[in-house]
Amino acid sequence: MKSLVQFFEECAEKFNNNVYLWERLSDKYEGATYGEVKKQVHEFAAGLIKMGVKKGDRISLISEGRNSWVIGELGILYAGAVNVPLSVKLQSDEIKFRINHSESKMVLTSSIQYQKLKEILKECPTIEKIIHFDAREDYPANEIHFNEVKKAGREWLEQPDNYQLFEKMYKSVEPSDFANICYTSGTTADPKGIVLTHGNYVTNVYQAYSLVDIPPFFKTLILLPWDHSFGHTCGIYAFMGKGASIASVKTGKTALESFRYVPVCLKEIKPNLLLSVPALAKNFRKNIEKGIHEKGKFTELLFYHALKVAYAYNKEGYNRGRGIQKIYKPLLRLYDKILFSKIRETFGGELEFFIGGGALLDIELQRFYYALGIPMFQGYGLTEASPVISSNSKEHHKLGSSGFPVSNMDIKICDETGNELPSGQKGEIVIRGGNVMHGYWKNEKATAEVIRDGWLYTGDLGYIDEDGYLYVLGRFKSLLIADDGEKFSPEGIEEAITEQSKYIEQCMLYNNQKPYTVALVVPNQYALKLYLEEKGLTADSDEGKRAILTLIENEINEYRTYGKYGKMFPQRWLPVAIGVLEESWTEENGLMNSTMKIMRGKITEKYADLIDYLYTPVAKVITNERNMEEVEKMKL
Repeated sequence: MKSLVQFFEECAEKFNNNVYLWERLSDKYEGATYGEVKKQVHEFAAGLIKMGVKKGDRISLISEGRNSWVIGELGILYAGAVNVPLSVKLQSDEIKFRINHSESKMVLTSSIQYQKLKEILKECPTIEKIIHFDAREDYPANEIHFNEVKKAGREWLEQPDNYQLFEKMYKSVEPSDFANICYTSGTTADPKGIVLTHGNYVTNVYQAYSLVDIPPFFKTLILLPWDHSFGHTCGIYAFMGKGASIASVKTGKTALESFRYVPVCLKEIKPNLLLSVPALAKNFRKNIEKGIHEKGKFTELLFYHALKVAYAYNKEGYNRGRGIQKIYKPLLRLYDKILFSKIRETFGGELEFFIGGGALLDIELQRFYYALGIPMFQGYGLTEASPVISSNSKEHHKLGSSGFPVSNMDIKICDETGNELPSGQKGEIVIRGGNVMHGYWKNEKATAEVIRDGWLYTGDLGYIDEDGYLYVLGRFKSLLIADDGEKFSPEGIEEAITEQSKYIEQCMLYNNQKPYTVALVVPNQYALKLYLEEKGLTADSDEGKRAILTLIENEINEYRTYGKYGKMFPQRWLPVAIGVLEESWTEENGLMNSTMKIMRGKITEKYADLIDYLYTPVAKVITNERNMEEVEKMKL
């Protein structure tokens, strides 16, 4: 196995003149070749060594995506140090914990993130130097610009003895050496630092190649945070290994401004592959449907009929166009020409497919993108596995599954006592291979809990079907327990409800060995406003409030025996009482983490009184007093 240093050296030699990094600093993208990037990496690494960085030192990196992010990380690794990538979504106190826990010696940062850093630097005693990606008017004694570090390294390397020393140092980096400490979100306790070695990353890159091919001409625009393990392995390193190129989104003064640049960046880069997570996929869909709606009623009707035709033709993916479904092919070609191809142009026109990671991607959302001609292949992984465990692909896909497991990795499904279960039975997903993390930083107890005899116990519930496809059903910790002791995963139900309904934005089920399940629901207030306008009602009238609450109830009733989706889930798992909330769950209010997953424990704690109320007889009526009061708070 190779280190990441050796991996990049080989790639830079093989693909020397290929563009690796695209960056839009002004009005257009400019590319940096593998050879050019290698030169900058060597300079920055040498600069770090000259500044006193030693093997094993930890250096934190917090910045929006850009060329210097990659050059910075590789420079850290070449110096034999360990990168601690931090999410740009973290607040100052969260950053402080991670810096101090990792005992980081330096921090690489953008100007936006520096605003958070400067508040807590005095409380981070191990920090000796701040390295700025963006220029400043002046630099305190312990701060320096990124380019100055490279300049110092370049001058140092001009001495033959120094270059020989540098070469000896980076060639001594081993596959077993630590590369990254990636922190968990810390939803239930202090965040844990996941230690990934050089070998973990390189192993997982080659494992991922067994599922997805990346030709050298492929480009991607990395929309995910660059510290995100999915974007890290499948973007930065998987594209590197094939001589392909990655691009960053133009950085704005705020996160919102950066997000507004995405459509322009997509059209300019013309990506062939995009990495996505459910939150991003949902947002893209909303924008697509909004654009269709604005073109008028006829276009909207035509679009949704086109979707029905595509759904019927595509079926479950692996059986696309088989049997009687062949009759739809000519009509689908027509719809593709007049509708779907125009939508694909908004993604640059060359996008072949998405790879979806993160939380489970609702099957209807998968069908939607498949219909557009840019399928979103669901994958599965976790940072502790570097992170890729399985994925669907162009060659092998089954909608609703998480695809085939990667090669050179053992996988099994176990019961609660650790015994392996036969095919088709549900249990905990357990894996073993070179992609399994070294362990948790300074936390032997937590490491021993999840790694046993070399096997990583993922904490995820799933099964493998007769064709070898992996199905992931949710987190073991998220399982709800009915009053008869039966366990079930709420995530599939929650995601189905929020995906199928344009009126329900967020949903969380609750059942802690209670007589029945209840739901907390956050509506889409904009959609409700349009609904009231169509009905000629107002939100300040009792009639309008009742109409809204009845609408929400009817959306969930679609999953009952007599509803449109009545066969999707066991009826006993569906909510009997519904609590409607005016406030959304966000990162800002601490009810959603940085990967856009709801924080169940905190939501349960915050709304404990409401949950208790939902188990009273009066709460079973959706138009109860509390729900009417919540609707009154909404801006409708």
